[in-house]
Amino acid sequence: MPHALILGSGFTGQRTAALLRARGWSVTCTNRSGDGGLRVDLSDTESLGALSAAITPATVVLHSIPVPGIVDTLRANPPARVVYLSTTGVYGAAQLVDESTPIAPRTDRELLRAAEERAVLAGPWTALVLRPAAIYGPGRGIHTAMRSGTYRLNGDGSNFVSRIHVDDLAQHAQAAMLSALEGAYPVADEEPCTSLEIAAYCARLLGVPLPAPANADELGETRRADRRVDASAIRRLLNISLRYPNYRVGIAACLEEEARAFSTS
Repeated sequence: MPHALILGSGFTGQRTAALLRARGWSVTCTNRSGDGGLRVDLSDTESLGALSAAITPATVVLHSIPVPGIVDTLRANPPARVVYLSTTGVYGAAQLVDESTPIAPRTDRELLRAAEERAVLAGPWTALVLRPAAIYGPGRGIHTAMRSGTYRLNGDGSNFVSRIHVDDLAQHAQAAMLSALEGAYPVADEEPCTSLEIAAYCARLLGVPLPAPANADELGETRRADRRVDASAIRRLLNISLRYPNYRVGIAACLEEEARAFSTS
């Protein structure tokens, strides 16, 4: 039975694990507490030893933990393959991004991600780096923030943002783990849009007012971005058709899933 180790069983990791298990894979998931999975604490040699012991030479790893030290642990008992979920943030100030765009990290977070990418790509395994755009899905994203009244526009909202639904990102992650493709690629849906455009769409769906503008320095680095991502290359190479090719389809599906969950709770 093929084995996957998922380092970081959060929003994307859990959905990727479900896809792999449906294919008959054995999946080991990690988290900080160990509740329902394997506990990983980089300051605890016992937990690092357990992590290393969970790897076989045939294991395929999905890595999304943005802290140093993980790759060193993997090197002690190398798996067959590592797929790393990074971020389009590593492109820095680039406004048009595709598979040929060089990275230009600026912030500490971006520099940390870029360093982890290099470590993964230099490891004794086959490796693929996926750089997702803003991840959204049921319970997470602009529609959730607008419903709670916490979302604010970046100035006039003319900045472009690319997104990817969590289920489509999980589909990319699974396909990447099953493939032999190497290198690094951005991941996004097919339709970048301005912050104002998607906010207006959510306002109509939710029956809430448009959010107020904020100064750029009041927003986090992700919200300040102005970036359009062309991720057609990785979709072609992994033979992926998106379930949610744009924010309109994706957000409508999120609201339906959230409503079903609420009605059964």
